[in-house]
Amino acid sequence: MGGRFDLDALNESISINESKMAEPGFWDNQAAAQKLIDENNQLKGKVDAYHDLTDQLENIQVAIELLEDEPTPDPDMKAELDESFKKLQHDQQQYRLGLLLNGSYDHNNAILEIHPGAGGTESQDWGSMLLRMYTRWAEQHGFKVETLDYQAGDVAGINSVTLLISGHNAYGYLRSEKGVHRLVRISPFDSVGRRHTSFASVDVLPELDDSVNIDINPADLKVDVYRASGAGGQHVNKTSSAVRITHIPTGIVVASQAQRSQLQNRQTALGMLRAKLYEREEEKKAKEKAALEGDQMDIGWGSQIRSYVFHPYTMVKDHRTNYETGNGQAVMDGDLDPFINAYLQYRLEGENPR
Repeated sequence: MGGRFDLDALNESISINESKMAEPGFWDNQAAAQKLIDENNQLKGKVDAYHDLTDQLENIQVAIELLEDEPTPDPDMKAELDESFKKLQHDQQQYRLGLLLNGSYDHNNAILEIHPGAGGTESQDWGSMLLRMYTRWAEQHGFKVETLDYQAGDVAGINSVTLLISGHNAYGYLRSEKGVHRLVRISPFDSVGRRHTSFASVDVLPELDDSVNIDINPADLKVDVYRASGAGGQHVNKTSSAVRITHIPTGIVVASQAQRSQLQNRQTALGMLRAKLYEREEEKKAKEKAALEGDQMDIGWGSQIRSYVFHPYTMVKDHRTNYETGNGQAVMDGDLDPFINAYLQYRLEGENPR
């Protein structure tokens, strides 16, 4: 279970941080102090998770020895052992995923956007299916999901949606979902039951705190206000509280309608803009091929990161890692961890080639 886990190094880092926290004047800079506390709590969480796994393993080993000593194994004890082993497998997978999250903002909340591609109702319905998939995944991990902006489709589905998914490591997990997702199925909107291919793009950004300095010139912003509406088109309020901000130099557009006041929505939208501008600048510095809005490719053939095929067979395949599964329904119900794990391993191997 150890892998890249260095228990001695982690305990030493925790000890150093606690010494700093005990120094006079530690709270003089409250933002820096809170950041150090949060980082230390994350380190402690890794240590606690490791000890919890070793405790579970030892208990399972004891149970196995007891069962082996019994002439006729107790079925209740065997059933309890089976459940304990399943829990250990699940917790060990989550533990390994956590060890792979070592990016600067992997621990942050995630801003996730879904934009259907060309194809009208078909793609807009596919966008709503992805919205359900990510919402289910977040709920299964105990993450909070807040809809920052929702634009309903013309007939069904969504025209676009922006979510704030809050929880430890939310961005680290979901960054693997950034890209174009392709669906192949028999269309429920086609009267003669033909097969259709639909596309939707997913963008994922870290929610940034005030410690990240992004200079935004107010003169570069075009701010529009409008009435907010939620899923299904129902009215959220009767005043123009929703805010859309366009960053003129880059063309980046962000919007928020989650809050009741225009001021709060403006602050939320500005936070989203800061995240997009920061990532854009980071990618520019690193001279990466992809820019902020994905890979700057059309939402269509040849640019997808994952395919979801439901006809003539069932398969979901990630084209970066080649991980695939035949249980498409489980994936649409939020079972994304195998894909996330495969991507993190893929990224790790890319950073540390053998």
